[in-house]
Amino acid sequence: MLSQRRLGTATLALGLVVLTDVLRVFLPSVITIFGQAASTPAELLGAFAVGWFVLALVAPALVARVGSATVGVAAVLVLGAARLSLTAAPGGRAQLWLASAGLLAGLVWLAATAARVAYPVPGLVLGMTASALGHALLGTYDLVWWQRWPAWVASVTVVAALLAAETVSGRVAARPVDDRPSPNRRGWLLVGPALLLGNMVALSPAVAISAMSYWYGEAGTAAPPPFALAPLGAAAPLFLLGALTPWHPRWRALPPVLLVAGALLFGYGPPTLLTVAILAGAAGLGGCLALASGGATPQPTGRSGTGPAYAAVGGMLVFAVAALVYYAAYDLGYPNQWVPAVVAALTGVVAMRGAAASDGHRPPRADRSSELPPWRLAVLAAVVALAAAWLHGPWLVASNRPGPPERVRVVAYNIRMGFGLDGRFDLTALDRMVGRADVVVLSEVDRGWLLNGGHDTLGLLAARLGMPYVFAPAADPLWGDAVLSRWPVQRARTRALPAVGAPTGAQALGVTVDFSAGVRLAVVSTHLQPPPGADPVVQARAVADFATGYADGAPLVVAGDLNTEPGDPAFTAFTDAGLVDALAAARPLPTSPADDPREQIDHVLVSPDLVAADAVAVPGTASDHLPVAVTLTLPDR
Repeated sequence: MLSQRRLGTATLALGLVVLTDVLRVFLPSVITIFGQAASTPAELLGAFAVGWFVLALVAPALVARVGSATVGVAAVLVLGAARLSLTAAPGGRAQLWLASAGLLAGLVWLAATAARVAYPVPGLVLGMTASALGHALLGTYDLVWWQRWPAWVASVTVVAALLAAETVSGRVAARPVDDRPSPNRRGWLLVGPALLLGNMVALSPAVAISAMSYWYGEAGTAAPPPFALAPLGAAAPLFLLGALTPWHPRWRALPPVLLVAGALLFGYGPPTLLTVAILAGAAGLGGCLALASGGATPQPTGRSGTGPAYAAVGGMLVFAVAALVYYAAYDLGYPNQWVPAVVAALTGVVAMRGAAASDGHRPPRADRSSELPPWRLAVLAAVVALAAAWLHGPWLVASNRPGPPERVRVVAYNIRMGFGLDGRFDLTALDRMVGRADVVVLSEVDRGWLLNGGHDTLGLLAARLGMPYVFAPAADPLWGDAVLSRWPVQRARTRALPAVGAPTGAQALGVTVDFSAGVRLAVVSTHLQPPPGADPVVQARAVADFATGYADGAPLVVAGDLNTEPGDPAFTAFTDAGLVDALAAARPLPTSPADDPREQIDHVLVSPDLVAADAVAVPGTASDHLPVAVTLTLPDR
């Protein structure tokens, strides 16, 4: 029985690593490929995404009819094949359907596993921790996007290990046993909520990096920190210890309180408290899983496992609906900060009910989560996380070159969270599109949204370019705009813009580039978000007012995705404020959509003392926009 339990734990952990990899491709593929650059209605997009989770509700009946061993092996074959094929896929529709097939197979496998694994918490905890630490070691850049031989070796090894473990586990579980414990329904019900809260807040390496970066910013902005992944070095051990050690009845209320507090801080707290949200969420989530694991009882051999299977698939449906409700708010326009808190509260309720059930029946010690060495695992997790922190700093430092330059190359680029028109996350393509710029202004920057795969797109791109960044949040602390510079920057400031009915937030970020010898350049990055069918003139006036006041007479650049064309009221608001179109000599200069540009909505505007030359829109499909680049001659000193 002991070897069977450990085998089931290992199989579940490996399967969750692979399933999480597929989820990190499926979710952004729904947005970028099925969503077609926001041209698909949000309701239809959501129905497509949730439909695969609803379809998986037939899995428990299939397991009951065919058997968990047969269904489990078949599902793992499809899941593993889909996972490996995604690395070779060229993107586009093939990627979308492969990810969808892999997701459905993963959900079917989860139902089959739930029918025979009594105690899911150890496998769930190990799988979530391994996935988070692996993502951290990769700097949040998934193996599936690498397309290099080390990525293939690692991916094939994990998939082969999962297939072998699933095959053996299914055979062992099929042997008749007189006193097999019933699978724990509460534990299985929490798989989906735990994956959501873990990947959204508590165990997300990208969120940990973003949280640390706010410690080094100023006035609500973020900058590159050393040891950016350090919060994960505390969060992962807290999660493991909380989940794998018994909780005294006196302290059972603490994990739900910590989990809800972390979710509330994530949703409503200032960015500087993101680190606290991560640590509280990790400890609380682990503790809730430990509490929910109580109450399993022996069952006669042959008893149906459809109840736990339905619980597992139902919990994943909660994952899908909650994720949809949270992220659809940025298309439909409603408050969404409450979503993580509600999921955390529901998790706490299930956990407390599990704790109450365990009062009536405590399984033998060997059957509990504590069969795993929690302290050894916690220390190992801390070491791996801190090694990842050392490896991926990022160690970005800008320093003055000898003497101020005469000319500066400025690039403005809406990077669509790093995903190209083919739906692939391609840092090499983004790097190539930016080229050898001195100052880069980025729009639609994602720093850890689960919907987009949980990457720190800004940190990854900044490391490739060798350019430190300043980031300012717009929609929430993880999504906004940024400025990267090869020269030191000072006086970072951000101002929220009027919403004027637009669902996604907008801001203006001002930084001052210091070229030494008293030569400075004020740069303002923004992404105007007009309400549907309207011109963003109100936001444009707010940006122009902020920018001219921030520059205070210094040479000024205002750049970004302005969602307005030359001659429109919003564009005129900038020229009325005294700014000059730096791209005028190259007009018309359409930038969107990237594969057939028709709209001139990405701009660089400058103060009259800056002379613009060599304006161009760089062709490519690394985003749904083209970057615009221009060389600016600084005024005589």
